[in-house]
Amino acid sequence: MVAITLFATEKLSVDAVTLMLVIVLTLTGILTIDEAFSGFSSDFIVILASVFIISGALQETGILDSLGAQLARVKTKSTDFLLVVVMAFSGSVSAFMNNTTVTALFLGPLTSLCNRLGISPSKMLMPLAFASILGGTCTVIGTSTNVAVSGYIAKAGMQPIGLFELLPIGALLFGIGIVYMVTIGKWMLPNHKVTALTDQYAVREYLTEIKVLDDSPLVGQYVFESDLSKMNFVILRVIRAKQNIMPRSTTVIEAGDVMLVKGRIDELVKVKETEGIDIKGDLLASDLQNEDIKLAEIIITPRSPLVNCTLKQSHFLQKYGLKVLAIHRHRSYVREKIGEISLLMGDVLLVQGPAEKLEGAQATNDFTILGQFTQVLYKKRRGFITIGVFLLAIFTNLFFPEQMPLAICFLAAAMVVVVVNKMTAERAYHLVDWRLLILIGGMSAFGIAMEKTGASAYVADLIVNLLEPLGVMAILAGFVLLTVLLTQPMSNAAAALVVLPVAMQVAQQLHVNPRPFAIAIMLAASVSLITPFEPSCILVYGPGKYRFKDFLQTGSLLTLIMMAVIVFMVPMLWKL
Repeated sequence: MVAITLFATEKLSVDAVTLMLVIVLTLTGILTIDEAFSGFSSDFIVILASVFIISGALQETGILDSLGAQLARVKTKSTDFLLVVVMAFSGSVSAFMNNTTVTALFLGPLTSLCNRLGISPSKMLMPLAFASILGGTCTVIGTSTNVAVSGYIAKAGMQPIGLFELLPIGALLFGIGIVYMVTIGKWMLPNHKVTALTDQYAVREYLTEIKVLDDSPLVGQYVFESDLSKMNFVILRVIRAKQNIMPRSTTVIEAGDVMLVKGRIDELVKVKETEGIDIKGDLLASDLQNEDIKLAEIIITPRSPLVNCTLKQSHFLQKYGLKVLAIHRHRSYVREKIGEISLLMGDVLLVQGPAEKLEGAQATNDFTILGQFTQVLYKKRRGFITIGVFLLAIFTNLFFPEQMPLAICFLAAAMVVVVVNKMTAERAYHLVDWRLLILIGGMSAFGIAMEKTGASAYVADLIVNLLEPLGVMAILAGFVLLTVLLTQPMSNAAAALVVLPVAMQVAQQLHVNPRPFAIAIMLAASVSLITPFEPSCILVYGPGKYRFKDFLQTGSLLTLIMMAVIVFMVPMLWKL
């Protein structure tokens, strides 16, 4: 219960909580050393790590940008048609890649397309996130939850889930999601008007021009160490002899300089009383951009090195040549002391800088630029080879499942991809989401502990006694509902692995096939679309200018429909 509470509150990272749980269970004698770490040596850990490397290689070659380019070229004034194209496109790719990666991949091209067609991004970005989530239910590698559940039931002595075993139910859920969004869901989506970037972030009221007079104490001071910087002003631009200068750490203030600065209104009042400077007045928004200097929105993606770093720690200005004017986080626009704020996945930054710097920054894959899209295809040949190797691994396992297990196929494919793309070992390791692997491996140990201590049997008795009069279908529905509710405060994989041991125990007590219970719980963990806590939804939250209630009103009915489909269709496809 303590571990579940820590997962829900997120006071500690999920991997830290998982490792603490494994340590406690081992020290208390509940688990042996072999049992505690058995989950980390499972083949599904190898499968997940291999998929992360292959997906990362595809993204780095730029081959996936060509998919985004195809989306950005769509020409239609029908929002319904565009909605179907976007969801079908992203969901199909998500069947073989991490859904968060797919959402990040299409985010830039889709916002660019919406701007070009005059469609509010809020009408398209939530469907994009939903499609990437539902598309992952089509294959066993579509989500980490699927892989984790498959590994768990294999350890329980059952046949692991086949690569395309989920396709019938997954395709049905995916198709229903598209139909729902085109008919009912589109009327529930907000229609936020597109406004100027500076108006969105309320930057204009904080801007002014300051002229440095001959007797100013600022003369001779370094820009970032000047009295203005100490007063929490950000110097955005220096105009010297009709030249625009982007300030650097080595830039020295000279007499006659005109500086574009950003600061609080009350601080501007104090500056007016300072000798040696002349405030020229507030600037118009257009002064932030010209032929050489541009404004843009960028979003922090899940695998970005900027996550959990401040702008100062990451040396953002020096590394990318871009100045951050404001940060958007869950409907809150941060404009003060932004250099000291730890960045999170999904944060949207308003940046200013030379156009060539924006293009160069986009190529790093450290973030996605919204509202514009430039296709990057540096390694086309390597990209196609990587896709070919990935498909070869899939079909090899499909036709020779006994001789070539899925873990071996994907591990071999990952090794070939590393060699073909001349990837360093350090880079390959960086592409793997180790936090997720630790979570899944540790939660497998948690399931073993629940069985050994009798906790799963105890909870199973309670559920059976309560719901058995209503029949097996009611019990199955109860587990589906419980899983959906747990995915709100917890990650999908953690929620499924918490419920799974109890469900398996209930199936044994009822003398029914436990496989439908496992698959229903696995699917239920992937169709909870009620809140924006799923990583794919977090990514679109800021760019779509959504509110919490937008997800609640749009996703609640869809989630209920998905739950009903799972409860009725799973027992038909996997007999109880």
